[in-house]
Amino acid sequence: MTDRLVGADRVIAVLTELAEHPAGVTLDELAGTLQSPKPTVHRALATLRRAGLADTIGRGVYILGDEYLRLAFRNLDGRPEIARMQPLLEDLASRFGETAHYAVLSGSDIVYRAKMDPPQGAVRLTSVIGGRNPAYRTAVGKVLVSSRVRHVDDLTAVFGAFPLEQKTPHTLTTADALLGELEATRARGFGIDDEENEVGIACVAVPVVLDGSAVPTGAVSVSAVRFRCPLERLVDAVPEIRQAITDRLGPAALR
Repeated sequence: MTDRLVGADRVIAVLTELAEHPAGVTLDELAGTLQSPKPTVHRALATLRRAGLADTIGRGVYILGDEYLRLAFRNLDGRPEIARMQPLLEDLASRFGETAHYAVLSGSDIVYRAKMDPPQGAVRLTSVIGGRNPAYRTAVGKVLVSSRVRHVDDLTAVFGAFPLEQKTPHTLTTADALLGELEATRARGFGIDDEENEVGIACVAVPVVLDGSAVPTGAVSVSAVRFRCPLERLVDAVPEIRQAITDRLGPAALR
C-alpha cells in the first residue's frame, strides 16, 4: 500500500485491511499498515461507518460492521452453486464424519466457497468460507490446476518462480515434482493432499462441473486429521464420494 491511495481505492484498502483483524484494529495500526496519514484513513473509516460497513468495539478500535457481514452472507447464501453444493457437503460430512469443502480456483490459489463440519465427535479444521490457500499444496487445487497445466511453462505462468514455499516437510516445491503429481492427479481423476498444506491433515478432492464447461468449475473435498482417518482410507472412499456427487448433482457433474 502507498499514501497515493485516493477516493474509492483508499476506502476499499481500509475495508480490506479491517477484514484481516476480526478482533479489531486501531487507527494507528491501520495507518501504519496502509502507509497512509491518519486523517486520510480516518476519513475512509467515517465513510465506511456511515454505510454500516465498519464499526467500533471500543475507544479507537475498529472492526467490520454488521451490515458488511449481512451483505456478504446474504450474497453467499443466495448463490445458486452454494444452494446446490450445501446438501452434498452435509451428506459427505455426515457419511464420513469428516469435514467437506467446495472450492474454486482463483489465480494460483483456491478459495473455499462452502464448508460443512461433521455433526459431532470430530476435530474441526481451521479452513473458513472465503479463505484461500495456494493451489499447489491442496488436493482441490491440484485437481483443478491439473486440468489446465501440461508443461513446466504452464506451471510457471500460474505459480511464478520455483522452488515454491515449503509449508510442511511434505510440500512439493519443485516444478518437476509438482508437474509429476499433476499428471498423476489427471490420470487417476482425483487430487491428494498428504499433509502438504498442514501437518497431520490429509485430503482427497474430486472435480465437479456445474455449468457444462469443458474444465471443472470447482472441486469437492473430504479432509481429515490423519491419525483418525489415514489418507489411504480417504482414497478408498473416492468411489463413494463420486457416487454422492452423482446422486446430488447428477451424472453431468462428473467428467
